[in-house]
Amino acid sequence: MPPATWRPTPFLQASLAIHGGAIAVAATTPSLMPWALTTLLLDHALVAATGLWPRSTWLGPNMLRLPEAAAVRGEVWITIDDGPDPRITPKVLEILERHRARASFFCIGKHVTAHAGLAREIVAAGHCIENHSEQHRHNFSVLGPRAMNDEIARAQDSIENATGRRPRYFRAPAGLRNPFLDYVLHKQGLQLVSWTRRGFDTREGDAEVVMRRLTRDLAGGDILLLHDAHAARTTEGRPVVLDVLPRLLERLAAERLTTVTL
Repeated sequence: MPPATWRPTPFLQASLAIHGGAIAVAATTPSLMPWALTTLLLDHALVAATGLWPRSTWLGPNMLRLPEAAAVRGEVWITIDDGPDPRITPKVLEILERHRARASFFCIGKHVTAHAGLAREIVAAGHCIENHSEQHRHNFSVLGPRAMNDEIARAQDSIENATGRRPRYFRAPAGLRNPFLDYVLHKQGLQLVSWTRRGFDTREGDAEVVMRRLTRDLAGGDILLLHDAHAARTTEGRPVVLDVLPRLLERLAAERLTTVTL
């Protein structure tokens, strides 16, 4: 769980120090202002690039793998984003039930509200619903702290109202974020989660390609990312997750790996 007191990461502390130093230099030595502005621009570019790196830990804690004890036990966390989708999610639930597997669904708040009954089915089947923002806004990573907090808090309420359970984990839309997110998540008592690997199944309709990406160096402790809503289609027009998931679960069973929720 997040620590009691929020503190910026060393990377953000260094960025703040650079800003303070550049402003001081520009104020006291006008002739060095071009250098100060260049330094600020480079710093902003580095911070922005870090926000575009979903698995980065420079902007704040970011769960990339399960804890070591879980890895030793051979546990794997399957996470499924962007739902619930009444056309696809029930079929995903059937596959999971058939293989006696568990997953966590990182859901969009407005979709949970629209399909509250389906959300309750997910939880009743032994899976978890976690926070993937209220609207999955494409500009989420450039929101200010107030708007970002609103997006996350509204999704918390939407999910709790539908299921009776308040999420503990958050995944940013597309994995993109900015320096405000860590503070906002701390206020909400949430832990950021990314993934060990993903199949890029929102744009890749070939199940074999998605499987290779998900299972490369597959091991206990992995966090795997799939999508039910927004899943790419196979050449037969099926959401690719419906072809990938059974094969993935068979591979996990063959390697004596167990699916878990947190």
